[in-house]
Amino acid sequence: MHNTTAMLIELGAIILALGILGRLAGRVGFSPIPLYLLAGLAFGHGGILPLQASEEFVATGAEIGVILLLLLLGLEYSASELVTNLKTQYPSGAVDFALNALPGAAAALLLGWGPVAAVALAGVTWISSSGVIAKVLGDLGRLGNRETPVILGVLVIEDLAMAVYLPILTALLAGVSFAGGSVTLLISLGTVGAVLYVALRHGRLISRAVSSDNAEMLLLVVLGLTLLVAGIAQELQVSAAVGAFLVGIALSGEVAEGASSLLTPLRDLFAAVFFVFFGLSTDPAAIPPVIVPALVLAVVTTLTKIGTGYYAARRAGIKPAGRWRAGGTLVARGEFSIVIAGLAVGVEPRIGPLATAYVLILVIVGPLAARWTEPVARRFSPARKPAAPLPAPATPAGPAAQDVPAEPAADPAAAVSDAAPAETADQDAARTSG
Repeated sequence: MHNTTAMLIELGAIILALGILGRLAGRVGFSPIPLYLLAGLAFGHGGILPLQASEEFVATGAEIGVILLLLLLGLEYSASELVTNLKTQYPSGAVDFALNALPGAAAALLLGWGPVAAVALAGVTWISSSGVIAKVLGDLGRLGNRETPVILGVLVIEDLAMAVYLPILTALLAGVSFAGGSVTLLISLGTVGAVLYVALRHGRLISRAVSSDNAEMLLLVVLGLTLLVAGIAQELQVSAAVGAFLVGIALSGEVAEGASSLLTPLRDLFAAVFFVFFGLSTDPAAIPPVIVPALVLAVVTTLTKIGTGYYAARRAGIKPAGRWRAGGTLVARGEFSIVIAGLAVGVEPRIGPLATAYVLILVIVGPLAARWTEPVARRFSPARKPAAPLPAPATPAGPAAQDVPAEPAADPAAAVSDAAPAETADQDAARTSG
């Protein structure tokens, strides 16, 4: 069979299978990400039916999938929203990092994987899945809840942190020296700062230059610009994903809305291909040895994410029920964890299987935690006892009551205020009897 023919057959089979799996996940009410990962494991090396002809094309599609994921994420936020969230939510972001990145780093060091792998696994356990969480909020009808802006604020902080974290990780994985890594970080910070400044000051001009009434022209210009900036960013070792995210931030208004609606189907297609590719690059036989560490990490970071959401919602003045809902909603991990693990596989191959198992667990546990954390917390929290009613004043009965002398009040003003309700009650009773 001709190589092109075999590639078309394999691609058609993959996309058809992804469509069927996505519909199945939608009926069950879960994210399709775990099913995509399982499909990749089935079609990858060591799987049931390994692919041959389409592997290179799938790898390229996976790169485009990551770029589109970050572009669409950037289109969701304006530069002013990012700056405002950064000012108000940074304490919650610091707690989020401490509670959720450190368990991953500690696990890598305990497993003997070295400091670079520790930085990578810290990112895997740190970042929540914006895509899964957004779907869960919509499915549960919580988009208008008071705690939802807090959840989105934490996610925005994480997304901004990725613009700094990914260049550092890329430099470490490339074996760049401390000086070279510092230059890469400075370039990244300078790029992010410049894009935010231009977007705040001249965002309308950029959007106007890209804008077009023709949907085809708008799609080509935005997609071409994104791929070009992503490639330049990759060449500068800043990360293609960060470059795409910054393009999304720079666009705003009607241009961002139009580009988002046009690119969402492409994002969904190539993101599914990305998850399949990650599964393809993971040997299923490598998962059982790391299933116990993945399960332990999943349990620990489920609790730490719940703590993060609770803390962030408490800072915003949300009541306890909303705090528990915020914590449970943040549990899911997904696309970012897989992106980070995919970058680090070349340095520590065991990160891939561990991240796959970890994401499979939490992408299933995440929607359950969002739904049930608050009812479970309410079930096990001590019930508040109702306040005891004040004793009613004793009513004198019979002649003996007249011989009981009244005790003088310690404070004349207190005596007046305490007597006023009784006098009013007597007057009301008199009116009623009259």
